[in-house]
Amino acid sequence: MTNEALLVSSPVGVIAAGGVMPFAVADSLIARGIDPVLFALKGACDPVRVVRFRHHWISVGQVGRAMKLFRSENCRDLVFIGTLVRPALSEIRLDWTTVRMLGRVWAAFRGGDDHLLSGIGRILEQDGFRMVGIKDVAPDLLMPEGCVTRTAPDDKAKADIARGREVLRALSPFDIGQATIVIDGHVVAVEDIEGTDGLLARVARLRGEGRIRARAPRGVLVKAPKSGQDLRFDLPTIGPRTIERATEAGLAGIAIVAGHTIVVEPQAMIAAADAAGLFVTGLPA
Repeated sequence: MTNEALLVSSPVGVIAAGGVMPFAVADSLIARGIDPVLFALKGACDPVRVVRFRHHWISVGQVGRAMKLFRSENCRDLVFIGTLVRPALSEIRLDWTTVRMLGRVWAAFRGGDDHLLSGIGRILEQDGFRMVGIKDVAPDLLMPEGCVTRTAPDDKAKADIARGREVLRALSPFDIGQATIVIDGHVVAVEDIEGTDGLLARVARLRGEGRIRARAPRGVLVKAPKSGQDLRFDLPTIGPRTIERATEAGLAGIAIVAGHTIVVEPQAMIAAADAAGLFVTGLPA
């Protein structure tokens, strides 16, 4: 993948998992004059929100059915967006096309989440489709560089940000998480399978138990994609709920990589951060 956006064809197939992002992407496409077709993942995609758009329901493991639907809708370009809990192989109901390519599917499941998504993407691309990223279909949803809030990081926060980026670079090969929290130079928590909300809740609990003694607001949530990650898949995401959780955790602010982080409801997020006195800053890639 290069840093330049691709010229996408219309319609674009949006493989829609959980959360609000699939619908934000669809709205962004419409605003740019591109037709979205949502392929909603059963058990993940919101059945109420999806009815606003042209859509089809698909199941994980039914690759053949999905490909037929992509082609019937003339969707050459596909984007995967939304939250998805990794299913166990025993939970997947395979169709015949998936059975025939089981070796490739199994290889995709053997790695971490980024390996899984990029592996499935390669399977689709081998059959004539093109996987595109958020920067290609909805660049307006990506974090800009620089501080977007009234409050800006001070020198202590900048040092915590630098330490956080070092930690995430070191952890990248292990596909553990995309976020860490650093307070006064100390790495107090790293994102795990619970995600960023779980990470922030853990720090809030540790503060409540007196395990973290630095007075609030102190510390920074640092989020960044993994080194070498395919940036078409599983980008870090923040939004108003992240601000709420960061406030509960007693943090001073949030630092995320510009152009490589999705922002949900940006205006609401900035307003919430300003009200709480937190900074949100976009870091150079």
